[in-house]
Amino acid sequence: MLCHAHRPRGTAGQALEHELRCFAVFRRVYVQRDEVRQIATAVQQPELGYTFRVGSLVLHAIGQLTPLQMSAFHSPTTIFPIGYEACRIYWSMRHGNRRCRYVCSVEDNDGFPEFTIRVVEQGYQDLILTDTSPKGVWDKVLGPVSDKRAESGTLRLFPVYLKGEDLFGLTVPAVTRITESLPGVEACFRYSFRYGRNPLVELPLMFNPAGCARVEPRTSSSHTSLVVSSSSARSNQNVAQGEGGVPHSKTPVVHPRSSQYRWMKSEWRSNVYLACSRIQGLGLFAARDIEKQTMVIEYNGTVLRNEVAIRKAKVYRSQNRAVFMFRIDSEHVVDATQSGGLARYINHSCAPNCVAEVVTFERGYKIIISCNRRVEKGEELCFDYQFDAIEGQHKIACHCRAPECRKWIN
Repeated sequence: MLCHAHRPRGTAGQALEHELRCFAVFRRVYVQRDEVRQIATAVQQPELGYTFRVGSLVLHAIGQLTPLQMSAFHSPTTIFPIGYEACRIYWSMRHGNRRCRYVCSVEDNDGFPEFTIRVVEQGYQDLILTDTSPKGVWDKVLGPVSDKRAESGTLRLFPVYLKGEDLFGLTVPAVTRITESLPGVEACFRYSFRYGRNPLVELPLMFNPAGCARVEPRTSSSHTSLVVSSSSARSNQNVAQGEGGVPHSKTPVVHPRSSQYRWMKSEWRSNVYLACSRIQGLGLFAARDIEKQTMVIEYNGTVLRNEVAIRKAKVYRSQNRAVFMFRIDSEHVVDATQSGGLARYINHSCAPNCVAEVVTFERGYKIIISCNRRVEKGEELCFDYQFDAIEGQHKIACHCRAPECRKWIN
């Protein structure tokens, strides 16, 4: 659009004072962001360096909870996931007019939550503070901070009105939405949900201690312990001297459906969604009607040799993580514990509507989940884990409810 500067009536000298020499317009631009996907990326793939920041709080890890820990790791207003870590910028304990970093974390101490603050300040050695409650550990910070600010004559603080849960960041609305999406939090009987559980989980987490039948906890008669009985744990044990099992797939074959594979890689998000399962924990459901022999989703992960898989499984167990592993052949295992996708949440069924097959494509093994019959929209996707049969207390009950259910997964 052309803008003409109109010279007002009058002499030439008078007109120069009113001449329009430039034209500028402030325009408001709206940028639409998928904040849910951004939060999910920060939580699901922290190794990429993404951070989730709200004000002076930076969330590093949301943590996890196992079913045996649900009763102790929550209060009426807050859930305390193990492994939670966040950093808050707050006033220094040593100088009245400076700020420093306070790294807040939640750990397990003999079945009860332990709250830790690591004080990081330039020029000083890190200080570690611990307590059995968020308020208790933050009181060890707020007292000295209040005293230093009073000495320097700066604005007074009133620690009695500050809550430890707020300073930990556990009550931030976005963080609360994530913690309320943790699998199994319905067992937190004293907790009052602020947002309620959405059957469609929009924030798939990096690891899931009770996400599907493959990681169903079980207890023995002699003592109570959490045993990860899954394709992951099965693969752990099977990789190590063949104890237990993994969901075995067909012998690797060269698959001719390369075009369908490429289509599936670009469109798989429109095929499935994650939601609460009637079989166990979470499950994967069909987002549309899917025809027979259609590739639905790929079981993603890192391909490891047996020896590496054994070492990683031990590390995961030491960190109280569920292990998601899928055996390709006698020498290779796909580790989906940290870098896997939604396919790891598919439950077992004795009458499955999907099959898992290993195909060679793009110079590598690919684990593809395909339908063995027509699947209707909203139907849960399942495949047979094909665990080796074992006897005794290590058998895993099957809850698929199929008419021909074998009653046991292994």
